Amino acid sequence: MMGTLGPHAGFILAAYGVTIVIVLALVGWILLDGRMLRGQLADLEARGIRRRSARKAADHPTGTR
Repeated sequence: MMGTLGPHAGFILAAYGVTIVIVLALVGWILLDGRMLRGQLADLEARGIRRRSARKAADHPTGTR
């Protein structure tokens, strides 16, 4: 395979490697951030703080704002 990429094979493979590492790091960051935000939301809801989108129908009898 190295021969089919020509004289710049090392650079090409290194670029692919760096790209893969960066993409995996971003995916990991997104997953960890989502877990952290879900924990914060659960903490707020446990303290009685609710999201505006979770208001009961009694708050908006017509279902509109």
